[in-house]
Amino acid sequence: MSYRLDILPDALADIETAGVWYEQQQLGLGTDFIRTVRRAINTLPANPLIYRIRDRRRKARWFLPPRFPYRIVYHVKGDLITVVAVIHAARHNREWRKRV
Repeated sequence: MSYRLDILPDALADIETAGVWYEQQQLGLGTDFIRTVRRAINTLPANPLIYRIRDRRRKARWFLPPRFPYRIVYHVKGDLITVVAVIHAARHNREWRKRV
């Protein structure tokens, strides 16, 4: 099956906000963060069902990209993968549950 990928505006804003924060910590780190997360998201269409469902009611899955402690939260419906949030792994689940 061929999957389509949709990244919600809130998830894009999450990536941008975290990228700005990392850039303020160290020059170039924000760019690395954005590149790493985007690369990780772009691998999803190859096999989106590889990561287990973490919230059965919302059918939400998540995974951690390499190097950064962020969860990429998404769900799969038919042939559409929707990335709903990119949040720090230490944040409470209610942060992304509001979006699903």
